[in-house]
Amino acid sequence: MSTIAVYPGSFDPLTNGHLDIITRGARLFDGIIVAVLVNRDKSPLFSTQERVEIARAVLKQHANVEVDTFDGLLVDYVEQRKAQVIVRGLRAVSDFEFEFQMALMNRRLNGKIETVFMMPAEQYSYISSRLIKEVFSLGGRVHGLVPDMVEDRLREKKLLEL
Repeated sequence: MSTIAVYPGSFDPLTNGHLDIITRGARLFDGIIVAVLVNRDKSPLFSTQERVEIARAVLKQHANVEVDTFDGLLVDYVEQRKAQVIVRGLRAVSDFEFEFQMALMNRRLNGKIETVFMMPAEQYSYISSRLIKEVFSLGGRVHGLVPDMVEDRLREKKLLEL
């Protein structure tokens, strides 16, 4: 039986920290589904379609990585996709409390699904999508923190705002 993992998130934008976890997760599991959250209550910088398009382009060389979207309960999506594992990234101790709480709730909702925590490589441990957007919007450099395609798309978005 193959082990399929789901790595959920907004990925707005996709960072090199995300890529690090996806790449390492693809080595650990038979397949990994990058599940882009559709959240109608938020106003993301990139639309769901744009985030999926970017992730698919950046991850196209990984044969066992799929990009999809979901909304609703994560455990329902994981079960629907016949996956067994949820992958979550932990950057710092500050992430742990929220992620631990979510993992316990997910276990209560569906005890057949395990949550695996992964830390990004040290050089990405402080990166968040929110921080990338903030730094970029204020004119800071994000080169090396996001895939080149993401940096290009951020520039395009900024030019459209002018």
